[in-house]
Amino acid sequence: MPATGGLVRPGRRAAADAGRIQLRGIAQVALSASPWTGLLFTVALFADGWRIGLYGLLGAAASTVAASVLGADRNGLAKGLEGYCGCLTGISIVVRFGASWRTALVAVLAGAVCAVLGAAAGRLLGRIGLPALTAPFCLVAGVLAIALPTAPAAAAPPTAGDGVTRLSAAELGHAFCDNVGQVFFLDRWYAGLILLLGLLVASRVAAAAAACGSVVAIATACAMGLPADRISAGLYGYNAVLVAIALAATFLTLTPWTAGYAMLAALASVPFTAAWQTFAQPSGGSPFTWPFVVTTWLFLAAAPALDRPGLSFEKAK
Repeated sequence: MPATGGLVRPGRRAAADAGRIQLRGIAQVALSASPWTGLLFTVALFADGWRIGLYGLLGAAASTVAASVLGADRNGLAKGLEGYCGCLTGISIVVRFGASWRTALVAVLAGAVCAVLGAAAGRLLGRIGLPALTAPFCLVAGVLAIALPTAPAAAAPPTAGDGVTRLSAAELGHAFCDNVGQVFFLDRWYAGLILLLGLLVASRVAAAAAACGSVVAIATACAMGLPADRISAGLYGYNAVLVAIALAATFLTLTPWTAGYAMLAALASVPFTAAWQTFAQPSGGSPFTWPFVVTTWLFLAAAPALDRPGLSFEKAK
C-alpha cells in the first residue's frame, strides 16, 4: 500500500495555484509574473497600512475571479494579467473613500469591471500591437473619482518655480523610495524599498530600471523647479519608474540604445505627470498612471521607425 504522506490533495493544489495567481496579479502592476515578487509587494502594501493591503488583495481577487468566470484566456489568468488593474483600483478606492462595507463592495464591482475593460482594451490595442498596461484601472478609477467626489474641488497644485529645486539628503532619499512606492499609492519610504526588493527578486534589470527611472524623475523635476514637497512625496516620479521598467526591462530588448531610450521616456513622463495633475486636480481627479500608459504607448509606437539596435517591438506583440 503506497504511503499517503507524499500525496498532494487536489483541494490543496487548487488553493496553492489560486494563491500564486493572486500574487502574480499583484506583481503584474510592475510588469512581473513572479509570485515571490507579488508576495513582497503584498508585504509592502500591508507595511503601509492593513487597509491598503486588504483592498489591494480584494481588488485583485475580484478582477481575477470575474475574468475567470467570463472565460478569459487561461494563460493570461495564470500569469496574473487579470489581477493587477483590480489591485490598483481597490487601493485607489480605499485611499480616496476610506474603508467600509460600501467601499469594499465598490472595490469588488470595480475590479469586475476592470476585467471587462481589460478584455476590450487587449482586443482593440492588440490590433495595433500595443499592450493595455494599466489603462483599464485608469478608466475605472478616474470615473469613480469624478462620479463619487469626497470633497469640494481642490485648487491646482503649485506650478514650477523660476529656478532649480534643491532637496536635502533626507528629501532625496524619500523621493527615491516614494517614486517607487507611489506606484501603489504608498507614501512610506520603507514600503518603496520593499517594492524595489520585490523587483530585484524577479529581475535585476527591472530593479535597475526602476532605480534609474526614479533618479531621472528626481533630476527632471528639480530642473523644472517643481515643488520640493511633491517631489519628495514621489508624486512626479512613479510614472517614470513604470515607464523605465516597461521599456528597459519588458517590451524592448535591452541594449545601450534602448536603455537610453527608456530613460528619455522616463524623463518625458515627468512634465506629462505635472501637467496632468494641474489639469485634473481642480475637478477632484488624478493622473493615476495615465502618463505612464500614454508615454509607453507613444515610445513603443515610435520604436519600429527608429533604426537602432534593440528598438524593436517584437517582444510586445
